[in-house]
Amino acid sequence: MVLFVVKWDIHPDKVDAYLEWLKSAIPRTLAVPGVVEFRGYRGAVGTPQIVATYEFADMAAWAAWYTHEEAQKVWSELHTLGLNVIAELWGPSPTAPAPIRPGR
Repeated sequence: MVLFVVKWDIHPDKVDAYLEWLKSAIPRTLAVPGVVEFRGYRGAVGTPQIVATYEFADMAAWAAWYTHEEAQKVWSELHTLGLNVIAELWGPSPTAPAPIRPGR
């Protein structure tokens, strides 16, 4: 699996626009083929930072998804509504290539 992690802060002057945009942004990224799983996180103590994770079967699936016109449009829009946008691409670890669950 490949994990694409995106982190950003909601622009303090654009909170309402951000929340409105988000209603379509997630479904639009998920409509592009390739995503196995999406998760969104927000700081537990009310911080404006957001973390979103997308899982893909492999690098080829991520690359096809990421370069898709609709995904690029969403990322471009995010840069107008968020601050400190950071994207990270993570591949499988050679020492733990599959999930390890406690007790199994």
